[in-house]
Amino acid sequence: MAVAGHSNGYTTATLVCTLAVVSVSAAVSLYRWRRREEDLECRIKELEKSLGSTMEKSASERRGRVKAQQALREALAQSESHDLHNTIYPMRPIGTVQSCFSTRNGTPRQPLLVSLARACLIFNPALVPPASLEGLGEYSHCWIIYVFHLNTDIEKLWRKPSQSKLKAKVRVPRLNGERKGVFATRSPHRPCPIGLTVAKVEEIQKDKVLLSGVDLVDGTPVLDIKPYLPYSDSIQEATVPNWVKEDCLLAVASITFSETFCSSITSCWKQEKKSLYSSGDEFKSLIRQVLSWDIRSMSQRNKPQDTSDADNIVYHLVLEGLDVSYMIDNESNILVQDVSLLNILEDVAGT
Repeated sequence: MAVAGHSNGYTTATLVCTLAVVSVSAAVSLYRWRRREEDLECRIKELEKSLGSTMEKSASERRGRVKAQQALREALAQSESHDLHNTIYPMRPIGTVQSCFSTRNGTPRQPLLVSLARACLIFNPALVPPASLEGLGEYSHCWIIYVFHLNTDIEKLWRKPSQSKLKAKVRVPRLNGERKGVFATRSPHRPCPIGLTVAKVEEIQKDKVLLSGVDLVDGTPVLDIKPYLPYSDSIQEATVPNWVKEDCLLAVASITFSETFCSSITSCWKQEKKSLYSSGDEFKSLIRQVLSWDIRSMSQRNKPQDTSDADNIVYHLVLEGLDVSYMIDNESNILVQDVSLLNILEDVAGT
């Protein structure tokens, strides 16, 4: 009995000790868990405080920039020395036109007059990501804002405007050289040599837009394009001066092609060359459309000449690097003589 009692007492003591150890271990674990929770809460509060401080700092900086910009605008507006007429707005081309018109001579004076006039507008990928063109193909036409980069006075106009000698009136081809105010015409020689034209959108190819009906010379820098909206861009009740309505003034009487031309165009087309046209016959149709209007300069048209001299004067039209030679008589009948490859493109109006 004594042994059994002693054994039971030992067991009880062991159990008590075990429970005590477990309790202490649980208490320590609970303490550590609470400590971790407190540390985590403290860390969260610190992060929230830091985030709030950062956001407040950002908002303060933004308010500071807005105030600074407002102050600058107010200072410029109030400054007597600030001349709004001399303010410069820097712009750079977003793309370049690859056109069938190699030179200015022959390039239509207005858009859509030559339906076969094609061009490829190639964008600068650094400025115009391909996603910028998404949706443009859903429109039939687009506006193109560009620079008259071949104006002979463009450097003076931009760098030394006081020496540009810009003329307020320009000669109008439809009026046989009569002068009109530059803003009553579409002359390329303007205070700001920026052009606006419309073209048909044929196809979108990544960073390229294929166009037709263009009046743009090869290499034209483009500043912007916008979709054509018939409901707002087409004004049914618009009026124009009577001289603008005279479409037949520059129309030619007839166009014929010599046998030499027909042979030469076949030979030229056999040579490897990139073209916006699928065949020599289609290129011939382009020539016919371009020459359906008298593309000669006013000085050439008005130059006094004998009937015999008129039959001997040869004019040139350069399309896609091909030199097209032709003659025109006093009755506005055109004979297209020949076509040949042009190695060095020159803006030749006639010889």
